[in-house]
Formats: sequence, C-alpha cells, structure tokens
Amino acid sequence: MSPTSAHPHRGTRLSRRAAIVTAVAALLAGLLAWPGVQRADAAPATFVHPGVTVSKGQLDFTRSMVTAGAQPWKGAFDQMMASRYADLNRTPKPWAVVECGSYSNPNYGCTDEREDAIAAYTQALAWYVTRDERHAKKAIELMDAWSAVIQDHTNSNAPLQTGWAGSSWPRAAEIIKYTYTGGWPNSGRFATMLRNVYLPEIINGSHSNGNWELSMMEAALGISVFLEDRTSYDKAMAKFRTRTAAYVYLASDGDLPRTVPSQNLDTRDKIVRYWQGQTTFVTGLTQETCRDLTHTGYGISAISHVAETSRIQGQDLYGTDVGERLRHALGFQAKYELGTAVPSWLCGGTLHLGLGPVTEVGYNAMHNRLGHAMTNTQTLTERNRPAGSNNLFVAWETLTHGDNYN
Repeated sequence: MSPTSAHPHRGTRLSRRAAIVTAVAALLAGLLAWPGVQRADAAPATFVHPGVTVSKGQLDFTRSMVTAGAQPWKGAFDQMMASRYADLNRTPKPWAVVECGSYSNPNYGCTDEREDAIAAYTQALAWYVTRDERHAKKAIELMDAWSAVIQDHTNSNAPLQTGWAGSSWPRAAEIIKYTYTGGWPNSGRFATMLRNVYLPEIINGSHSNGNWELSMMEAALGISVFLEDRTSYDKAMAKFRTRTAAYVYLASDGDLPRTVPSQNLDTRDKIVRYWQGQTTFVTGLTQETCRDLTHTGYGISAISHVAETSRIQGQDLYGTDVGERLRHALGFQAKYELGTAVPSWLCGGTLHLGLGPVTEVGYNAMHNRLGHAMTNTQTLTERNRPAGSNNLFVAWETLTHGDNYN
C-alpha cells in the first residue's frame, strides 16, 4: 500500500497546502511588482547599463567637461592618461590561481590582478572620453586575458582580494559592453568568469573587519548588475545594509553600535574589542577609525560605491540611513585628516591618518545633489583634487564624480 493510499486525505491536504503556498508567493511577487510596493533597495525590474558606479549621464558629462578643457575634470583626465593604467602598451598578467595572504604575503598574482582590473576600467574611461578605439580594445584585451585563465583565489585574503578586483572588473565591462560598438566576442566568457570565479567567493560575506564585507558586497552588487542577476543583487544589498549600519555609528543607534547578528557580538566587551578598544561612541565614528583611517577609507569608499550603483539602478539609498552614515563618516574622518587635534577619548588620543582618494562620490551625492553642508569633507576633497587611484579598487573619482550632478 502506498503512503498516500494508507492515508486517503493526506495527499489532498498536502496538495492544498502546496497550492496555498504557491498562491501566497505569487501574491507577494505581484505586490512587489507594483510601483511603490517594491522594497526600496530591491533589485530593479530592468537593469540600467552602463550602471556600475558611473552612469551614461555621468560619462557624458565627464566627456563634455574634458573636451571643453574645464577644471577639475581636464586635470583629472590628464592625470589618468599619464598613469601606467592608461598605457596602450600594457601587457596583461593573468594567473590561473591568485594566492593572497594577509597584507598580500604571499603575493602570487594579487597586485597583477588588481592593477589589470583598474587598467581595464581606466582604458574603458579613456575610450569613452576620447573615442579612440585602441583604448576599448586594450580594455577588452585585459578582460579577455583574465577570463581565459583565472580559476580561483586562495589563502587568507582571498575574499578581500576577490572583492577588490571584482569591484573594478564590472565597471570596465559595463562601459565596454554598452558603449563600444566594435564588438566584444568574449563578453560571455567574461560573464562566466564573474559568475563562477568571483561571485561564489564574496556573496556570503565575511566576519572580518567591516571593510572586507563592504568591498565584497560592492563587488557582488556590481557583478550582479553586469550579470543581471536579481537574486544575487538582493542578497548582496541585504548584507550591505546590515554591515553599513554596523560600520558607522549614529547617536540614534543607542548606547552601543549596531552589530551583524551572525558575529555574535552580544556583550559590550565584545563590541568594544571589535571597535579597536574604543569605548566612547559618537556620530561618524567607524568600526575601524581606531585601527587607521586608510582601512576606514576602504569601508567608506565601498559604501559610497554601492549607494551610487543603487541610485543608478533606480533605488536611491542616499536619503536613507546609508546616506546619513556616509555623510557623517566622511565628515568625522575628514576633520582629523585635515589636522584637528585628536582628543584623549578618541583612540587613546592617537589616529593613524591616510584616508585616501575616497571622498568624491559621497561628497558629490550628499553635498551637491542633496545640499548638505559638509565643510570638512569639501575642504579635504578640494585639497586632494584630482583624486587618483589607491591601486586597490578606487580610481579617478574627480574625473567621474567631481561636481557631477548627473
């Protein structure tokens, strides 16, 4: 006797239950499809291209300013073109397995991968501004070289390394695929590389310092846009929102910073240790401020990049707590980067400076577009122009985002 015939009503009950579950799921999916019902940070129904960190409108503005010889864009463009990344004689250096230990020791392909990815993005920008197709072909050569060879990332820094390189690759790929009409026969192979080699390494996040997961989610989101993968986009965005809230403190969070639940930072002592020993929490402080401002800059930059990509895709995070945290993080760090004396309650009275070229995207969004006064951030941004590259995953943001309202 079969299980169903032994219990004559069981199959009916199960089928009814399945039907109800299916109907509810369909109803929810239908509701989410209605304008105004879709979650504010959900993947778009239709992806915008080019749409990773920089949009076509921003690219067009950049090109027009450079062509007109206007500053700071012309100076930023000249800086980019004088860099090693814009060299038309650059030879790709792909590795089958990129092995990166802590602080890139060992460094088997780590620098080569990151810099070839930045070079591909640089060449793509150069193509767009100049319309010299040699730059488009060089970007394609770099992307094709790596997609033909790379199979894996290994050792302790593999997730971060994948996040860094994986942030630059889709920026380059988006510009080439959607603006260069000369063809890119191996674009499908490049997409397969992103899907099979990069995305699995980063999509599940990290329990390390916050800049790791923020960079990883930046890469995951950019890759999801290129792949038009709504499921991965939503997963990356959810992790990003949780991590951003746990990375930058706002007074509204309460006595203690927010945490990532899976990290089990469930006591004050655990949280203080995770925040580098800091016991006084003030708006704009980050989880890594007392480590150094360089790593803090990585986290802030990734937050701004994700927010910018999300805005291009139709979901503006700048008006949410993400924008508020970004604005205050920039202002807090900028104040001390500019030389303000460090009080004794902050990191024992000593800060390790070196924020890096990371302020343009957030400053443009929060000050120029939304009108927030950001005196310290403005001073630092203008002092550092034109912003170059940190040779990891940040490049040429005065050129692409300096006073660019698009």
